[in-house]
Amino acid sequence: MKQNISITEFILLGLTQDPMKKKVVFVIFFILYVGTLAGNLLIIVTIKSSRTLGSPMYYFLFYLSLADSCFSTSTAPRLIVDSLSTKNIITYNECMTQVFALHFFGCMEIFVVIFMAVDRYVAICKPLRYLNIMNWQVCTILIVLAWIGSFIHSIAQIILALRLPFCGPNLIDHYCCDLQPLLKLACMDTYVINLLLVSNSGAICSSSFVILMISYIVILHSLRNHSAEGRKKALSTCTSHIIVVVLCFGPCIFIYTRPPTTFFMDKMVTVFYTIGTPFLNPLIYALRNAEVKNAMKKLWHIKITSESRR
Repeated sequence: MKQNISITEFILLGLTQDPMKKKVVFVIFFILYVGTLAGNLLIIVTIKSSRTLGSPMYYFLFYLSLADSCFSTSTAPRLIVDSLSTKNIITYNECMTQVFALHFFGCMEIFVVIFMAVDRYVAICKPLRYLNIMNWQVCTILIVLAWIGSFIHSIAQIILALRLPFCGPNLIDHYCCDLQPLLKLACMDTYVINLLLVSNSGAICSSSFVILMISYIVILHSLRNHSAEGRKKALSTCTSHIIVVVLCFGPCIFIYTRPPTTFFMDKMVTVFYTIGTPFLNPLIYALRNAEVKNAMKKLWHIKITSESRR
C-alpha cells in the first residue's frame, strides 16, 4: 500500500517534559516492566513445568501471560528509554510497527480472556460434558483462531494508519504511537477513519465486554445449584476473571469508542491498560488461585533442593 507521508519521523512528547519527573517515570516504569516480565514468565514456567496445571484454564492462562509480556514490551521499553532522553524521536516505520504490535498483542489478550470465560462457563454450567467440549483439539483451534484474528485486526489498523497523510507538525502528544494520537496530526478530514476505528477496535472491546459480563452473570446465577465448597471455589476463580475483564476492557472502551477528542487522563488510561494491566494480571491469578500458588511453591522447592544437592 502506498504510504501517504511527507515526514519521516515523529517526536514523542511522553508523559512529561519536566527533567525531574522524567527520572521518576524511569524508576516507576522500569520497576513495573521488570515486575511484569518476571510475574508473567513465572506463570509461563510454572504452567509448563507443573503436571497439576494441565487443565484448559491454565492452557489459556499460559497464552494470556505470553500476550501480556509482549503487549507490555510493545510500549514500556521505549517509554523507559525515552524518559532518559531529551528528544524522543521515532521513525515512521518504527511508529507503524508499534501500532501493529500494540493492537496485535492487545487483541490477542482480549481473545484469550474471552476463551477463559468460555472455559469457566462450560466447567461450571456443563460439568459433565466439560472434558468432551473443552478438549485439547478445541483449545488449540481457539488459540490458532486468536492468532489469526489478532493478525487481521492489526492489519486493519495498519491499513488505516497508512492512509493518513502527515504534512504538518510531527509532535505526538503521547508516549507511544497509536491511531488516536496520529489522527490529530493527519492533514485530512479523519471523520471516516475515526468511524472505522470505532467500528473496529471500539466494537471489539464493547461487544466483548458485554458478552463476557453476561456470561459471568449466567455463571454466577448457576452457582445456586452447587455445593457450598463448589460455590466458594467457583466464586474465587470467577472473581479473578471478572477483575481482569474490567481492568482489560474498561480503558480500552474509553479510548476507542469515542471521537478523536483529547482528555487530560488519556495518557494515564493508556498507561494503565498497556503497562498496568499486564503487571496486575499475574498478581491477580497467582494470589487468588491456590493451585497456581501451590505449583509455584513446588517448582521453587524442587529447584532449591536440586541446587543444594549440587
